[in-house]
Amino acid sequence: MNNYSPKLLWLNNSGLGCLLNLLLLAILLVSLGLGWVVNGFLILLGVILITPVIGLWILRWWVQRNLVEDHCPVCSYEFTGFNGVETRCPSCGEALEVENGKFKRVTPPGTIDVDVVDVSVKQFDDPD
Repeated sequence: MNNYSPKLLWLNNSGLGCLLNLLLLAILLVSLGLGWVVNGFLILLGVILITPVIGLWILRWWVQRNLVEDHCPVCSYEFTGFNGVETRCPSCGEALEVENGKFKRVTPPGTIDVDVVDVSVKQFDDPD
């Protein structure tokens, strides 16, 4: 009398297909060579390590090129700002823009911006 049922035999052989697939994959990789896998991994590792260094270098170059340090034309407070960005003076709150590496007051269209000049007055005595 046979003590093994067909269902029990089927369950014991269920891992055989997975094992054959892994064996075929291993034979395929060995026949093609594993050098491309190692080279691909090393290239990926190099890109992961070098990309942040290059990114930080580019960011540093951009900041040095676009950062402007100057005095406010209204209150003479020294602070920094970026080219092409409208900013406000932290001391007096005046709206400023960067022009030719210097801060300049932002004036609405139609407004005439005038610089104040201090003129000294000399008194003359009247001879009467």
